[in-house]
Amino acid sequence: MDRLWNANYCKVMTANFSLFFAFYILTPLLPLYLSEHFGATKDIIGLVLSGYTMTTLLIRPFSGYVVDSFPRKTVLMIAFGSFAIFFAGYLAASTLLLFTIVRTLHGGPFGALTTANATAAIDVLPSSRRTEGIGYYGLSNNLAMAMAPTIGIFIYQLTESFEFLFWLALVVACCGWLIDSTVEFRERESLLVPPCPRTSAPPKLSWDRFFLVRGWLIGVNMVAFGFSFGVLSNYLAIYGKEVMGIMGGTGTYFMLCSVGLILSRLQGSKALRNGRVTHNAAEGMVISLVGYTLFVLMPTVSSFLIPHSSLLIYTGYYGSALLIGLGNGHMWPAFQNMTINVARNNQRGTANSTILISWDIGMGLGILMGGIISELLCYGAAFWSVVLVNAAGVACFFLATKRFFLARNLNAMVR
Repeated sequence: MDRLWNANYCKVMTANFSLFFAFYILTPLLPLYLSEHFGATKDIIGLVLSGYTMTTLLIRPFSGYVVDSFPRKTVLMIAFGSFAIFFAGYLAASTLLLFTIVRTLHGGPFGALTTANATAAIDVLPSSRRTEGIGYYGLSNNLAMAMAPTIGIFIYQLTESFEFLFWLALVVACCGWLIDSTVEFRERESLLVPPCPRTSAPPKLSWDRFFLVRGWLIGVNMVAFGFSFGVLSNYLAIYGKEVMGIMGGTGTYFMLCSVGLILSRLQGSKALRNGRVTHNAAEGMVISLVGYTLFVLMPTVSSFLIPHSSLLIYTGYYGSALLIGLGNGHMWPAFQNMTINVARNNQRGTANSTILISWDIGMGLGILMGGIISELLCYGAAFWSVVLVNAAGVACFFLATKRFFLARNLNAMVR
C-alpha cells in the first residue's frame, strides 16, 4: 500500500497548522484590542471584523480558478507570503481606519491560501490514500483551533501586550511559509479521468472554473450545515447566559467541540480508507443533528424533569459540544471528498474553493438570520431555526444528494 504519511504531506499539514494557529491566536482578542486601543464601540468592532470574512468569501471562487490554472507551488508561495506580511500591517496600523483596511484586505490571501494549501495536500497524497488523507488533513485545522485561542489568551494575560501577539502570529505564519517552500510537487497527473490531448487553444472560461457546477447540490447541503454552525458560534455565549444561565463557558464549549472534531477524524479514518464517504457523511450529519437538538431542548427538558437542575443543563450544554464536534468531524472530510470526486483532475482547486464558499455562505446567512430572528422573536427561536435548517440538510442528503453524488462520482473506489 502506498505511504500516507510521506514527507511532503506532513509538511503541508504542518504549514496548515501554522496558518490556522496564526489566525486563531488573535481571533478572541481582536475585539478587546479594538476596544482598548482605538476605543471602538461594539457595532464598529463587528463591522471591522466582518470585513475579513467578506473578502475571504469574495476571493474564494477566483482562488480555485488560479490554483487550477497556474503552477500550484507559485500560487501557494505568493498566497502564504501575502498572508504572513499582513500581520506586520497590524503592527503598523496606527488608526482605526488603517486597521480596518488591513484587516479587510487580509481576508484575500487567507481565502486564497486555504484553497491552495488544501489542494497541495491532495496533490502530494498517493491516489490510493487520498480519501483517508483528506480526513487526516483537517486535524491540523482542529488542533490549531483547540490550542491557539487558549495560548493567545494566556500570553496576553502574562504580557498584556497585543504587539507581542502580532509579532508571534507573524513569526508562526513565516514558519509555515518556509515549511511549504520545501514541499516537492509531482507533475500533475490525471487520476480520475483519462488525460486529454494537449491543444494550443486556451481553456474556455465558464462557471465551472470558479464554482464546481457538477457539485452544486453538495454545496447546497454545506450551506445548510454552515448556517447551523454560524448561529451557534456567534450567539452561543449570549444564549448560554440568558437562557441557560451559564456564565463564561464559551471557551470550554469550543474546546470540547474541537476534542470531538479530533476524535471523529481519528475514528472515521477506517471508513474513509475504505472509500465509504457517504457512510461518514450520513453518520456525521445525524450525530450533529442530535447535538443541536439536545442543545435547544435541554432548558425545556430540565425545567420539566428536574426544575433548576444545573447538573442536567451543564451536561446537555457540554454534551452537545462533543456531539456537534464529532458530527462535523465526520461530515467535513466526507463532503470534501465527495466534492473532489465529482471534479475532474484539473478542477481540484475549484472543488476545494466550492466547498469553502458553500460553508462561508451558510455561516454568513446564519450570522445574519440568527440576529434578525433573535431581534424579532428570541434567541430560543434562532436556535430552533438551526435545528430545522440542519434537519432539512439531512433530509436533502438522504433524499437527493447521495444519489446525486453517486451518479457523478468519477472515482469507482469511493462510494
